[in-house]
Amino acid sequence: MYIHIGEDHMVRASEIIAIIDKDSAVVPETGKSINLSKGSFKSVVITEKNVYLSPLASSTLKKRSYKGKQDY
Repeated sequence: MYIHIGEDHMVRASEIIAIIDKDSAVVPETGKSINLSKGSFKSVVITEKNVYLSPLASSTLKKRSYKGKQDY
């Protein structure tokens, strides 16, 4: 399953390590982060290979990650 994380960019759900709210995150300026927002970002999506600064709220990304799953 893929999750749309903003600006027409999708990542494989199995590669996501964490989705963190902007206020909880400290993003180092190492040049390894990919800013997907045209303005300020709202959340940080950490994958095995990249760190994405997403314009979408972490709560929205969480809902998208659960889409299609059923509660058992």
